[in-house]
Amino acid sequence: MSEHETFWLGIDCGGTYLKAGLYDSQGREHGIARQALQTLSPAPGYAERDMHVLWQTCVGTIASLLRQQKVSGAQVKGVGISAQGKGLFLLDKQDQPLGNAILSSDRRAMALVHRWQQDGIPQKLYPHTRQTLWTGHPVSLLRWVKENEPQRYAQTGCVMMAHDWLRFQLTGVKGCEESNISESNLYNMAQGGYDPRLTAWLGISEIDDALPPVVGSADICGEITPQAAALTGLAAGTPVVGGLFDVVSTALCAGLRDEQRLNAVMGTWAVTSGISDGIRHGEPHPYVYGRYVNDGQYIVHEASPTSSGNLEWLTAQWGDISFAEINRLVASLPKAGSDLLFLPFLYGSNAGLEMTSGFYGMQAIHTRAHLLQAVYEGVVFCHMTHLNRMRERFSNAQALRVTGGPTRSGVWMQMLADVSGLPVELPQVEETGCFGAALAALTGTGVYRDFREAQRAIRHDIQTRWPDPNVHAAYQRKYQRYQLLISALQGYHAQIKEHHL
Repeated sequence: MSEHETFWLGIDCGGTYLKAGLYDSQGREHGIARQALQTLSPAPGYAERDMHVLWQTCVGTIASLLRQQKVSGAQVKGVGISAQGKGLFLLDKQDQPLGNAILSSDRRAMALVHRWQQDGIPQKLYPHTRQTLWTGHPVSLLRWVKENEPQRYAQTGCVMMAHDWLRFQLTGVKGCEESNISESNLYNMAQGGYDPRLTAWLGISEIDDALPPVVGSADICGEITPQAAALTGLAAGTPVVGGLFDVVSTALCAGLRDEQRLNAVMGTWAVTSGISDGIRHGEPHPYVYGRYVNDGQYIVHEASPTSSGNLEWLTAQWGDISFAEINRLVASLPKAGSDLLFLPFLYGSNAGLEMTSGFYGMQAIHTRAHLLQAVYEGVVFCHMTHLNRMRERFSNAQALRVTGGPTRSGVWMQMLADVSGLPVELPQVEETGCFGAALAALTGTGVYRDFREAQRAIRHDIQTRWPDPNVHAAYQRKYQRYQLLISALQGYHAQIKEHHL
């Protein structure tokens, strides 16, 4: 690299990797470094992360990237961070990590959420927060800590999420980034800020003073400290912006700007998002809202941890099998030709808290290829649950833009187009988390006036998969059988609960 070139650094803190990418002012990627992240499970249903180790991983990834690309810290003009949403990162009153972070996939608060549901708390919160209420929300985890670890709760000095923690380590300045904290049940969506009534209703008012200021995605929130500079190789004084919730980062990179297109993310989570110019009332479903990067706009989405993570788990049990071989096996079978069904609920469901994963209809004639095809179909069917609901809200949507690892599979993307009946558009952006974070840094440091201008200036190629009407009807029949199976199993779980079995 020339020593006169300038770059912007985007950091992506995901579920399995921390990545860092360098981009120039035109949004061209100049290098990516990544390190694996470890999820700790000290008890069933627990998902934690050592905050010290996370920071060390971030330091090592940034330093490695600068070395690999032969870029000096002085050439980096801004830093942004994209990260997983929800979960809980606590500091004590001396600004040190208060135990391990708890991740959004953690399920320890299940009984608490059931209790809140019975008491009507979600219905009380929704008109103000526009959020559902589930186990991975900061509020659920805070209440669990209060009830089960009262000494830890009493030491709470600051409530954060993942990118807030990393930004604090880089700058020494506390804050909660708006696109993420707006989906925490601590934030009043209409008022645009914290609301003490929410913590009172949830029985966690004690943490009101531990909530740091809300900061915007492109707001410069601080500068790289001398200590962080010495560890990372960045220059002290480099501006760091608020950053992005990773779902928002993906929608931004997918080019969403109005209600004409929806975005599906396929990863551990199945997420379908759209962009709205306002909050609607009396909608057909309790859609989740969050603040988007543009003034006056909101991201609206449906999500569940029911996507391609199921395939990763299954193939890990089988041993070494390449993605290319998986696609070859699935493509070798007739489309929608098997009676085998798979429920992709290894990490949670969108059909009730009690639902778990499994195959149904398996017989001796079925091969590994049939099982893999059923997983592909089950993941697509689960995405359809969210997509169908979102199309009720976004009735003018004409295409589905898709991001995530499965977009590398033409077989899987064609299946999604065939099942949905929509053109599936694939933006050619490899690392949406890093790139979205870099866009926030580019905007915050004045290269672009706002995110709208950044989107117009930086465009990526789009590949399109068109639906095949000849197989759409067959997939729809199989999707109906999938829905009937779920309905039957919901009845099974209801009877177990009724009879205390």
